[in-house]
Amino acid sequence: MEKLNILQSTCIPLPLENVDTDQIIPARFLKATSKDGFGDNLFRDWRYDKNGNPNPDFVLNNPLYKGQILVAGKNFGSGSSREHAAWAIAGYGFRVVVSSFFADIFKNNAMNNGVLPVVVSDDFLAEIFATVKQKPDMTLTVNLEKQIVTNDTTGRSESFAINGYKRECFLNGFDDIDYLLSRKDKIEEYEQRRIRF
Repeated sequence: MEKLNILQSTCIPLPLENVDTDQIIPARFLKATSKDGFGDNLFRDWRYDKNGNPNPDFVLNNPLYKGQILVAGKNFGSGSSREHAAWAIAGYGFRVVVSSFFADIFKNNAMNNGVLPVVVSDDFLAEIFATVKQKPDMTLTVNLEKQIVTNDTTGRSESFAINGYKRECFLNGFDDIDYLLSRKDKIEEYEQRRIRF
């Protein structure tokens, strides 16, 4: 995984609540076993019409909005447990998703695939949506080390929670195997002590 410590980026706003995994990546695209290409079908049925033409009214097709941060409405990633939803988010190029609530399984899948889910208050989320609507080139700064997200236009910040293990993995660019390998010396030392006693 790519390291993530401080990310400052413009945002893509998706102010819809209860966006489920079937909307993130429709079921017909789940046959693939490789992560490659899933970003092309992120929000497929909203991004394109039935003939495959881009929907000009959907935010991902709006040239005003770009960036590595998706700002989503409450209860993002509900529905099935498909990991492909996280693959699609990461494959599109998002490093962070900000919302006021994530479905637990999606949240864990996102972290396992290098996408940081940042939970903010409903009030702060509403402020971010309002700011990006008025100023599409606004930026958010996500400081993982300090666990703070800042609206750079208003200066308002909020802290966010993250599992300590996952935080360390993001900061070092580790997946679960990388983390174990980074602890190899300590594991071997423990095993030697255990054998002696």
